[in-house]
Parts: sequence; C-alpha cells; structure tokens
Amino acid sequence: MSTQEADGSIMLEFAAQAFQAKNFQLACEIYERQLQEQQAGVVDWGLLLQRADCLACSGKLQDAFDLYRKAAAHKKLCADQLENVVSCLADQIRTKEALPVTRQEAKLGILTCKECQGLLSEPVTLLCGHTFCKKCLDNYQSRSQCKVCKLTQEGTEHNYKVNVVLGNIISKWFPCEVQALKLRQDGNALFKDNKLDEALDKYNEAIKLVSLDHLLYINRSMIHLSLKSYELALEDADTACKLQPYWLKGHLSKAQALANLGKTEDALKEFIFCLVLDTENKTAKSEAQKLLLNLLSPGHSQGDFLDILQMIPHPSRIKGCLMNSLSNSEPSSNTQRSCRANMEYKKTLTLPEQNVLPGCNTTWKLLRPAENKVDVENKETPTAEASMNIPLKCHLLKRKLCSDETSALQGLELPSKLLKRDTTAVDGTDKDSSISFVDPSDLDCSLCMRLLYEPVTTPCGHTYCLKCLERCLDHNPKCPLCKEDLCEYLAMRNFCKTELMENLTTIFFPEELKERRTVYEEEIAELSNLNKNVPIFVCTMAYPTVPCPLHIFEPCYRLMIRRCMETGTKQFGMCIGDSVKGFAEYGCMLEIRNVEFFADGRSVVDSIGKRRFKVIQHSQRDGYNTADIEYIEDEKVQGDNYAELFTLHDSVYDQAYTWFNTLKPALKSRILSHFGPMPAKESDLQVNPNGPAWCWWILAVLPLESRAQLPFLAMTSLKDRLTSIRRVLLFMCRARTR
Repeated sequence: MSTQEADGSIMLEFAAQAFQAKNFQLACEIYERQLQEQQAGVVDWGLLLQRADCLACSGKLQDAFDLYRKAAAHKKLCADQLENVVSCLADQIRTKEALPVTRQEAKLGILTCKECQGLLSEPVTLLCGHTFCKKCLDNYQSRSQCKVCKLTQEGTEHNYKVNVVLGNIISKWFPCEVQALKLRQDGNALFKDNKLDEALDKYNEAIKLVSLDHLLYINRSMIHLSLKSYELALEDADTACKLQPYWLKGHLSKAQALANLGKTEDALKEFIFCLVLDTENKTAKSEAQKLLLNLLSPGHSQGDFLDILQMIPHPSRIKGCLMNSLSNSEPSSNTQRSCRANMEYKKTLTLPEQNVLPGCNTTWKLLRPAENKVDVENKETPTAEASMNIPLKCHLLKRKLCSDETSALQGLELPSKLLKRDTTAVDGTDKDSSISFVDPSDLDCSLCMRLLYEPVTTPCGHTYCLKCLERCLDHNPKCPLCKEDLCEYLAMRNFCKTELMENLTTIFFPEELKERRTVYEEEIAELSNLNKNVPIFVCTMAYPTVPCPLHIFEPCYRLMIRRCMETGTKQFGMCIGDSVKGFAEYGCMLEIRNVEFFADGRSVVDSIGKRRFKVIQHSQRDGYNTADIEYIEDEKVQGDNYAELFTLHDSVYDQAYTWFNTLKPALKSRILSHFGPMPAKESDLQVNPNGPAWCWWILAVLPLESRAQLPFLAMTSLKDRLTSIRRVLLFMCRARTR
C-alpha cells in the first residue's frame, strides 16, 4: 500500500468516527476531499453516498439529493443505502414539531385502551394497575411487561381475566359502542375467513352506530385494500388519522393506500411520519426507502418534492382543520346537532384536566336523557366524511352551570345524550326529568359496600378497596367472591391501585369520594393516637430499649401491625395476659424497626421497647385489644439521695456483670444473639425517663416468670428497681451454689 493510500485510509477512518460522533460537517469535508483527490473520470460511489448521507444529516437536503440522483442515474443506488437519509428526515420532522424521540401515542381518553386507543374491550387490569383490552395484551409481543410502566408481570402466567367492574361499567354506560365492538369482532372473523363483502357489511353497520371510532375506519380500510378499492381505503385511513393524529397504524394504512394509488410522494411522506412516531418500525422504513429510490431514479419529476419537512403538516393541525371544517361549513340543523354530538362523544371518553370549570361551581355527571335512536334502517354505506356527520347515541356529561354560562346554551337544539344544564342551578326549578344512569353503586366495593377507595384489582378480575382486600387476605388467601387462590398474589405484597378506577371515582363522584376520604383520614387520625385506643399485643413481657422480635400469624395482629405501619406511628403496646381483664395493667410500647413478610401472609416483626405505660381503660377494635393509657417515668432525686443512688447503681451493675459472665458459654451465646451485649453504665442515671438501659437488659435476661417481672415496669423509683434487681441476683447466686 502506497503512502497516499495509507493516508486516505486513515482519513476515511476519521470520517467514519466523525459521522458516529454526529460531527457531520467534518465528515462531509473529509469525504469531499477524498473524492477530489481521485483520478479524473473515476468515481468512488461508496464515498459519494457517504458524503450524501453527511449532507442530509447536516440539513443540506438539496445537495444530498443531487448526489443520490447522480448515483441512481448510474444505477449505483439501492434502497438499503437510503436508510440513513430516511431516518434523518424523520428526525428533522420530529425536531421541528417538538416531538419526543419515543413512539407517540394519541391523547388517551379515560376509558380507552393504551394500546389500540379504542374503547376498552374485555378490559384486563394488570398487577401494576394499568388496564388494556384483553386482545391487545394477547397480541402484545412483550407480554411479560406492562406497555406503560414496563413492570414485569410475574406469576400471572398471562392468564388474563376481565376486570368485572370495568366490564359492567362499559356495558352499561356505552351500549352503542359495545354493540359496535361486537360488530367489529364479527367483521374481523369474517375478514380472516376471506368473506370480505360480509365483513364490510358488519363494519358499515358498526360505523352507523358509532361514527367516531378510529378502529372501525382503519379495519374497514384494510378490507377496502383487500378488495382493491384503494380510494375508499384511503378515505377511511385518512379519517382514522384525523381522529387519532398520533396513531401509527392509521398513518401506516394511509401510506399503503397512497402507494397502491400510485401517489408516491404522498405515500413517502406518510411512511416517514410513521418513522417519526416509531423509529424502529421496519415496515415503514423499508417502504420509505423503496419509494424514495423510485423518486430519485431517472424518469421521475425533479421538482420540489424533496422538501418533505414543509410537506408534512403537524397531526394536531390536521385534527384542527377537520373540526374547523365541521363547524364553519354552515351545516343544516341536523348536521349541526350531529357534529356537536360527535364532539361530545369524545368528551365522554376523555379525562378532563379539572373537575370544576374555571369561574363557576361545575360538577360533572353522566346523564342519560330520552334517546334519539340512530336511523339504522338506511342501508346505504356511508363515506368516511359523511360518517363524521351521523348522529350518535352516546353518553355525555351533565354539569351544573352558573348563571353567566346559560346564555351560551340558549337557542341550541341539543342532540340526545348531550350536555344538559341543571335548571335548578339557574332558576330553582327542576325541569330535567332525565334519569341519571351513572350510579355510585357501579363503583362500590363488594366487601364494605362503600365507594371504592384505593381500588385494587386481583388477578381474577375482581376489584376491592385496598384495605378491605388486605383484611380478607389476612384470614384466607383466596378471592372473597370467586374463591380463586391468591397465594402468589399475596406473596408479592405489591397491591397496586387500579389507575382507571381511581380516575372514574374522581371524575364522576367527587363529593362521594371526598366524604369517603374524610372518613378514612378520620380513621387514620384515630389510629394514630398513642394515648387513646392504643393497639395492644397480648403476648410477652417487653422492656424499654430491649429488642423484642415477634412472629405474627393471627389475622387480627396482621391487621394491627399493618395499621401501625400505615399510620406512620410504627408503635403498639405489649402486655402480658390476665385471666380477669384480658391483659395486665402495665406494659411497654414497642417501635417497629422492620417487617419481613412471608408468602403465606405471616411476618416477622423486628421491634424494640420504648416507653412504659399504665392501662386506664381496656377495649377492643376489629378483633384485637386496645387501651387508653398514660405513660410513666422514673422520679428524679437530687443531692445526697442522688449520691446514694449512684453508689447503689455501681454496686448492682458490677454484681449483674459478674453474674452474667459466670454463665455457661452456650447460654451466654444464646443471650447475646437474642438481646445483644449488656449495655454499659451511664454517667447520668436520670437522663432517660426509664432509667439506665442495662437494668432492663438484665431483667429481660434473668430467668423470671412474667408475673415476677411485671412489678418492675410499674416502679417509678430507680432505687427500688435497683434494690429489687440486687435481691434477685443474690437469690440466683445462692441457688447456683446449692
């Protein structure tokens, strides 16, 4: 290899690195210099195309396409070599329209599927709380992950069960849409059997029922493509794109229809916009490269078709043009009502940003007025544009209007199931005889019979309040309704709230939800009181500063521990049992440091003693004991009494230390592993209201019965406690010598 060839190879390597680093200007200059150094009449087409890629990526599209055309004219260009320029065009459009790099999704409505963006069909709620159509989950490639949060769905085995509550709500609130969905499913089955004409009839009937469902239009477009009715296919695909501007499937179908009609430039624009929405879509990328190659080949127009950035309008502007054309075309009264109904239909599926309109007290409720049935007798197949004007039998919202808003509605003849004003809010008379079909009972918990609060959906498809479900699982790891085994679900301990159910309660029942939340907060506040109705664990002796590990398996104590964690206090009382009163008069508060749950619901609680208390009143709550208590502290002494106390303290400490060190090594090892080492002496005996920590440690270690240990908790004199400990130690030493 000559020196010149070696230098050229090094420069090309630098150019490749510059291109990878997105320094397109430098790479372009290197490629240009290398091309200039070649012999006259000799063209390195590989270098020329690499320079064209650099020009395209740096925004010099016209110069880049001149080079591509030159290569195409000499038959040195293939579709695969246009991958960079196609991706570059998509990136520039995305940047110009301020769209994120990730795949775009349409603005989803409250009852729409996040995958197909249509009304939920057989809604399935995953363990993460997000809801999809069952069919969408079955078709989703990465079935082990949620499409929204990417959470792995462990333990479900993809045996998706329909959310019972949501399924009933959708059937009740949207009967027309559900009927259209059934027709769409029938049409899909006929399409698979290649019964195209029959499938087309099903879709025509469905669109008469619901004229703003993009899924109906896109599926009918596919049927028209199969029938080679490309104009009709384009019309339906275009309507679907206007209804869902950021829906990939709609633009992909539109591009395919345009390509079949020979509209190469328009098809190329649509395929590139598909890449704007999804950079990894192989079909769109491949087709865009093929079409671009055709446009660059000799014999095609060399006009301004390459200025693609100016030719592709923003989808939101497409939708805006559609709505403007509907509102500004001076339609007849029936058409005007139809357009308004279509717009209101979209409102029912869309989650508003606020429940109350600015400037007035507005409450939104769904209303079902007297029905205006759609004329389904007309057998004529509607066109895509005409179908936009078919009156809808859809469910709309009712709100209370303040007086200054009523003028906006005067003179309008509203369609069926539309926004109607509550006349009682205006003139005090109830003129609205319509029956509200959104009942709070639709969103009731089947366990507490109250409005769902923090709703959680089990793998079997039933929805409960989170606290209600947890209490049931404390007793039995099965679904309260269908009795399906929920052991795996319980073992996960990850009860995510159902997002859609929370949104429904927030929108349609804000007052009821507010009352429900108030009741819950009052309950939490009451449970947080560490003087009144304090939860009491009746088990063993507990002492201040001494660890007290517990094994929790009884349902009532599972509930008690969970409530202590939820309230944030992380504290409960520990008392020994009493045959007369149920539990002793004195006890010790325990603070939870950690809880380890087992798959079957049992748990091990790591707790440590805090303050001593005296029981004032015994009571119970939800199966476990509670008490009104008052806390007790040691009395403080001064002067000569303190000096005497200090001397006694040192003497008893040395005695206790000596006794512990004379124990057998095996016993000492068990004590140290359970209670830890003996605390050291404290310089200030009265700094802790419970006295020195070592006193409680030695009491926990001494082999005394609970009844013999209980008086030590009640003592408020450190001197008396030290004296009693000394007596016990003397007794233990004498018993050992015998």
